[in-house]
Amino acid sequence: MTLLKIAKMGHPVLRQRARTIADPADPAIRRLVEDMAQTMLDANGVGLAAPQIYRDLRVIVFHVPPERGETGDAKAPSGITALINPEIVPIGDEMALGLEGCLSIPGIRGVVPRHRRIGYRGLAPDGTVLEREAEGFHARVVQHEVDHLDGVLFFDRLHSLADIAFDEEAHHLLERYQPQDRG
Repeated sequence: MTLLKIAKMGHPVLRQRARTIADPADPAIRRLVEDMAQTMLDANGVGLAAPQIYRDLRVIVFHVPPERGETGDAKAPSGITALINPEIVPIGDEMALGLEGCLSIPGIRGVVPRHRRIGYRGLAPDGTVLEREAEGFHARVVQHEVDHLDGVLFFDRLHSLADIAFDEEAHHLLERYQPQDRG
């Protein structure tokens, strides 16, 4: 396996729609998925999309660490999930604000609105169909990574530029959206 270089905001590959993969069982795709997973873990990320490693292909990898879970994340898969040609369908209209970062935008976080619950479908590297429902952090990660396949960065989803901060100051954003009980 190989660690791959991560594209940073400003590179054109992050702003284009990725190509659908015709043969998900191609050994090159399986190697790509393995390299993406290793790169994501090495970078301390929870998700990575192929455009982030300079490949305009519809592939994502992600994992939902138990310590990052929220109420309702009981269905979150354990381990790393790889999805080829993923599709998302919102379940209901409920939106949730959450703090997000991105390996392609290091050092910055933003408060991003996302669908609270989604259904997603895609192909596993062996070509089998993978279909799940997700909520909370699990849903947020999948939406963030699929956005990358459509050339969308989390900045594009912000309500305001006032909703971004450097990592070390991001707690101030959370305080604004989730005031502490001063009782």
